[in-house]
Amino acid sequence: MNKNSSNIMALAPNTSNKRETVCIFGTGDFGRALGHKIIQAGYPLVFGSRSTQTSSLIPKDAEVLSHAEAAQKAAIIIIAIQRQHYNFLTPLAETLRGKVLVDVSNNLKINQYPESNAEYLAQLVPGAKVVKAFNTVSAWALQSGTLDASRQVFVCGDDMEAKQMVMDIVRALGLTPLDQGSLLAAQEIENYPLQLFPMWKFPILLSLGLTAFFFFYCLTRDVIYPYVYENKDFSFFIAISIPNRICPILALILLALVYLPGVLAAIIQLYRGTKYRRFPDWLDKWMLCRKQLGLVALAFASLHVLYTLVIPIRSFVRWRISSQTISQALNNETKPLNNTNAWLSDSYLALGILGFFLFVLLGITSLPSVSNNVNWREFRFVQSKLGYVTLVLCTAHTLVFGGSRFLSPSSYRWYLPNAYMLSLIVPCIVLVVKFVLIFPCLDKPLTRIRQGWERNPQYSE
Repeated sequence: MNKNSSNIMALAPNTSNKRETVCIFGTGDFGRALGHKIIQAGYPLVFGSRSTQTSSLIPKDAEVLSHAEAAQKAAIIIIAIQRQHYNFLTPLAETLRGKVLVDVSNNLKINQYPESNAEYLAQLVPGAKVVKAFNTVSAWALQSGTLDASRQVFVCGDDMEAKQMVMDIVRALGLTPLDQGSLLAAQEIENYPLQLFPMWKFPILLSLGLTAFFFFYCLTRDVIYPYVYENKDFSFFIAISIPNRICPILALILLALVYLPGVLAAIIQLYRGTKYRRFPDWLDKWMLCRKQLGLVALAFASLHVLYTLVIPIRSFVRWRISSQTISQALNNETKPLNNTNAWLSDSYLALGILGFFLFVLLGITSLPSVSNNVNWREFRFVQSKLGYVTLVLCTAHTLVFGGSRFLSPSSYRWYLPNAYMLSLIVPCIVLVVKFVLIFPCLDKPLTRIRQGWERNPQYSE
């Protein structure tokens, strides 16, 4: 009981009416924006600056003093200046002894210096307690109050009491502190704002590579081949027809790639007979970016829907329909309705609609605002069970679309099959292997392994 109580108290902000004076070195955009928020949170504030002249930009309730005078008034000093200007702190080393120095700086590129800015600050002022914080929050976000995208504040430092004081300020500002450990984590924290969508790199590069491949593949079959052998110019297919072939292909392949690493992980665990050995690094990284792969797949599926909706208004489609109508009128013939084709067409559309509906549902449940409101069993049911149903529907949608064309010689141009045939390879592999894995002879030992049972204990690490 005591242990739980201490944890609750550690997470709670300092609710005392009397708050410590906070000092900010630097009156730039970030220093002023942070100063406004600190004053609103009820902390006394003093600025340390080379010039003690006040300005209309400085919060009216804050004092502006020299660096030495400001440091003497506060126990917590936020260094809101760039690393290259830290040298002025060396003469203040004695004044700053025992103070909490909060480094908020960032660099222009990843790993710009051998050590982090916070570690460099600790070397310059060895008697101070250095804490890294606030570098993931922008001045614009502080001023405008739009903190939804930058509400988390990473905090690290070697002194637990100093970190707690800084985290109390973070909470008072309405932000969420995340303790990242010792000051050794400062370099990773400083690199974080410089990373451009780190978890999206592989999905985007993979999508671009597949898009380029299938674009040239479809261009070869649908534009170049008719021009060479039939002297027909279908170059306008580049605008609508080819993208509308590429988008569903990529959506299906990327969706299958979301579930392929899970299948591979199950096979590896069955082979090893334990869950206590790490997966290969490439599989770990693949599994970590499955959410991003799924969202990129949903984007391609949505584009496919939009492209499909404009098909009736295309000039080529309207010309082809009118030509068929005129041809039947001139030949005085009426083609009866083919019920088989009607069934295939309606089934193809129905499977596509249901598959896209579940696709959107998967995308919605992956949003933090939604996933945080469901328990892990509900989330797993949607992402796993309904995810495989979505993959089955989308694969069936493609299979029905192909129909009898799979065996038709005219479907192969330069011995190249239709692009949608290639898109079925990965999904069919995933579904077949998953179907095999649900057999009781494999599912039961896999479940036991994931519950902690080991067939080969000597492999545990």
